[in-house]
Amino acid sequence: MARYRGPKQKVARRFKEPIFGPSKALERKPYPPGQHGRGRRRRESEYAVQLKEKQKAKYTYGLLERQFKNLFNKAARKRGVTGDVLLQMLESRLDNIVFRMGFGRTRRQARQFVTHGHILVNDRPVDIPSYEVSVDDVIEVRPRSKNIEPIQENTERQRRVFPWLEVDYGDAKGRFIRLPEVDEIPENIEAQLIVELYSK
Repeated sequence: MARYRGPKQKVARRFKEPIFGPSKALERKPYPPGQHGRGRRRRESEYAVQLKEKQKAKYTYGLLERQFKNLFNKAARKRGVTGDVLLQMLESRLDNIVFRMGFGRTRRQARQFVTHGHILVNDRPVDIPSYEVSVDDVIEVRPRSKNIEPIQENTERQRRVFPWLEVDYGDAKGRFIRLPEVDEIPENIEAQLIVELYSK
């Protein structure tokens, strides 16, 4: 299954954000990677700013270029503001929902739980991270997987619950209540810049 396998901390430092979760490298070196990282940064072109925003969204949600382009084209065909629809579709991915519910500590861990068959959607096993969760779908950890140490640790930590999700940590189960409003999504992504990039 295709996924980004390159250096994570360099990416986090490039965007100055902990894209892949807490980053000690970002705390120690809060400047871009490379020999000119500490030097003066020249002013970025409009295209560079738009491209950077798209790359940030790709890395944040764990998509490769073709997957992201296909998702954008799908969002563009739907009714509504394309940038907002794109963010809602990214948030509706199964691996992201598992992460938001707190069953996975990071999106990468959540993705692994999905691909290894530890997650059920409406009582059926789904092992496709990009599966689009629908409103009112019930997502839960498979009964025989609830005793796996990382899953137990994550459910006991009981992370922040988002308003578009309903989570029962005792039963390791949750429900996708509604699509999130754009201003509720905590990721620092300017979707309009991505729309402008693909509109060129």
